Amino acid sequence: MSISRQRRADIIDALRRGTVPQYGLDALAVGLTSFEAAFDDALTTVARGRGQFKAIRGEYGSGKTFMVRWLRERAHRLGFAGAEVQISETETPLHRLETVYRRLIERLTTADSPSGAFRNVIDAWFFALEEDVIAQGGVDPNDASALIEATDGLMEKRLGEVVRSAPAFALTLRAYRRALLEGHEDIADGLLAWMAGQPNIAAAIKRYANIKGDIDHFGALSFLQGVLTILKDSGHPGLLLVLDEVETLQRMRGDVRDKSLNALRQLMDEIDSGRFPGLYLVVTGTPSFFDGPMGVQRLPPLAQRLAVDFATEARFDNPRAVQIRLRGFDVAALCEVGRKVRDLYAAGCVEGKACERISQVVDDAYVATLAQAVTGALGGKVGIAPRVFLKKLVGEVLDRVDQFADFDPRRHYALTVSDQELTAVERSARSAARVDDIELEIPPGPPFSKGG
Repeated sequence: MSISRQRRADIIDALRRGTVPQYGLDALAVGLTSFEAAFDDALTTVARGRGQFKAIRGEYGSGKTFMVRWLRERAHRLGFAGAEVQISETETPLHRLETVYRRLIERLTTADSPSGAFRNVIDAWFFALEEDVIAQGGVDPNDASALIEATDGLMEKRLGEVVRSAPAFALTLRAYRRALLEGHEDIADGLLAWMAGQPNIAAAIKRYANIKGDIDHFGALSFLQGVLTILKDSGHPGLLLVLDEVETLQRMRGDVRDKSLNALRQLMDEIDSGRFPGLYLVVTGTPSFFDGPMGVQRLPPLAQRLAVDFATEARFDNPRAVQIRLRGFDVAALCEVGRKVRDLYAAGCVEGKACERISQVVDDAYVATLAQAVTGALGGKVGIAPRVFLKKLVGEVLDRVDQFADFDPRRHYALTVSDQELTAVERSARSAARVDDIELEIPPGPPFSKGG
C-alpha cells in the first residue's frame, strides 16, 4: 500500500514508544483478512441509516486495540466519524453515560480532523444548513436576519425528535451561532463545551442560551441522537464508537458493575430499536468478561444478546456474529508483522543512507530470532509479546542499524527485558529466573512457637 513519509514516521515513532499507532494500520495488519468483508458490510448498513453493534473478545496482546483502530481507518475512508473511549472506574464509568458521551466528544475524529473534530463538524453543519436555505430560494442571502431565522427553523426541523426530547440541544446550538455572529467567542466556546458534556460551565454562559444544569445520563442519549443527525447532515454517514477495555467492569464494586452492565444492555436495545441511526457501537473485552461470573453472565438478558458458540474450531468462526474472537499471535504472525515493520522502516530511511543494509542485516532469519527471544523472555507467551517485540525491533535494533554503519545486531546486541519497561500483565507472564524472584503472599497469623 502507498503511505506518506509523515504517516510512516508516525507509525515508527509509536512502535518505538511501545504503543499502537493511531493511523496507517493497514501497513501492519496481520490476520484480519477474514473480518474485512463483514466489517465493510456492517459499515455500509450503518451508512444507510441503521445502527449496528459488535463485541470483540481477546486476551491481552491479542490485538483488540489494533483491530479497532484498523476498523476506524476503514470507517474514515468511507466518511465516518470515529471515537475511541476507554472505560475506567474513575474517569469513564460505563454506568454514567454522561461521562461516556463527554469522552466521545473529546475524542471525536474524522478523516480531516485526527483530533478535536466536534467544532469543525458543528461549523460545517451550520454552513450546510445555510447553503440548503439559500438553495431553496425563499430567502435573500444578503438579508442576515432572515437567513438566520430560516436556518434556525431548518435546524429544528432536521433535529426532529431530538428537539422534543432534549430542547436544550437546539437552544444551545442556536445560542452558539448567535454568539459567533455577535463576536462573543468566549461565550461560543463555553456553549460548545457545555454541549460536549463538560462540567463547571459558568452560569452567565448558560443564561445566554437559557439552559440550566449539566447533561445527565438520559440527556446524554438524546444528545448522542443529535450528534448523529449533525454528522449525517455534515456529510458523515455515521459514527464508529469504540468502548475499549470493558473488562475493567469486573474490578468495580458490585452495584456499580451491575449498573454498568445494564447500561450496556440499554445501549444495545436502543440500537436495535432504531433510536441511533448511523451508530456503529463496538466494545472490546477479555474472554473472562464475556464468560466469567463477574462480567456479562451477571446480567442474563445481556448474556443472551451476546451469546455466540465458540466451541467450534476457530477457523470456522462467523465474522458476522454479534461477538467475534481474536485468536492472538503465534510465532509465525509475530515474525510476519516484524518483517512488515522492518520493510516500512527501510522504505522511510533518509535519502543517501544505505537503506538496503537494513534488509540485509535485519533479515528474515534475524527477525525470527528476535521474536523467539522476546517470547522466551515473556514466559513463552506469544500472545503478549507483540508490543515488546516491536518496541525492541524498532528502538534497539533498526534505529542502531540505521545510524551506525558497523552495527550488527548478531554481534553487538543482546536482548534485555527489565520489569520497569513491562506492563503488569507482561511482568506476571515472565518466568522467574531465580527462586527469590517468586513473590509469595503469606497470610497473617500467630507466630510459631516451640513445640507448636
